[in-house]
Amino acid sequence: MLKVAVVGATGYTGLELLKRLISHPRVEITSLTAKVDSTIGIHEVFPELTGRLEMDCTNLDVEEVCAKADFIFLALPHTVSLIFAPIFIKAGKKVVDLSADYRFSDTKVYEEWYGGKHSDPEGVAQAVYGLCELFRDQIKKASLLANPGCYPTGTILGSWPALKAGLSPRGEIIVDAKTGVTGAGRKASLALLFPEVNENFKAYSLVSHKHTPEMEEVLTRLTGRPIGVEFAPHLLPVNRGILSTIYIPLAEETSEDEILDIYRREYAAEPFITVYPRGTLPQLREAVGTNNCLIGIRVNPRTRNLIVVSAIDNLLKGAAGQAVQNMNIMEGFAETEGLI
Repeated sequence: MLKVAVVGATGYTGLELLKRLISHPRVEITSLTAKVDSTIGIHEVFPELTGRLEMDCTNLDVEEVCAKADFIFLALPHTVSLIFAPIFIKAGKKVVDLSADYRFSDTKVYEEWYGGKHSDPEGVAQAVYGLCELFRDQIKKASLLANPGCYPTGTILGSWPALKAGLSPRGEIIVDAKTGVTGAGRKASLALLFPEVNENFKAYSLVSHKHTPEMEEVLTRLTGRPIGVEFAPHLLPVNRGILSTIYIPLAEETSEDEILDIYRREYAAEPFITVYPRGTLPQLREAVGTNNCLIGIRVNPRTRNLIVVSAIDNLLKGAAGQAVQNMNIMEGFAETEGLI
């Protein structure tokens, strides 16, 4: 059994990690930590875990975690993983980091968008970006894994087949995405109170959302040419899920059937990606509660634009589910274990 620790177990992502790891046939959870006032049972934090996982959650003791676990999930705020990931890697542990701390190959980009000084350039050079379907071979060899952001996951998977096929003449796409409230985490916030969110719908962080450079870097790396992303995120009055509508200009007139065939060929062997039939588009509720990315397309011949709709669960394929999928790849387990 693989001995696993979750550092940062009391957030929404931590809960989803625990629920998947509990049901994983090859995993034993050996350590749970978080920033807590005093030791507390994880089932007291999340009563739904009563009878399923009744372990203590303590403040982080690095030596104790290293003694108990071989594989560590860091579900920590941005910049905090920079403190602990190098210690665990030096101790010979495998690490999946769910923050943005190791997602960028250029630390200056990270510093510009997330603030502060990046303190672990050596870790950045070692880290592998963990978008499972596109970097599987690199993930197999990784010891430090940067789990992708939620918005980038839906956007990159939704746009990659078209960009790979050279369907677009321009180096830019438009992404109009809507997310549930859990995307902001579990911390208290006036803007996320029920009266503020309920019966409301709004755009936020236009031209400044931190996931923008992540999308651009990964798509640029994959295509070998500069790709710019005009990203417009919106907050939905729902708990979870991301629906992204992606606009890609086409170089020449191309039919929906031709493009659907490109998408189907690209993702034919992927257990967590579904390309919808012609004329059908994914809905948010169809992705929620799964590790799936659902993709549908339409072509507007009048404007010669490809319109891609992708749907994921921000807490699963956009976070904890993909983290477990990455663990499976890193450890040589069946990719779907603990996730279906």
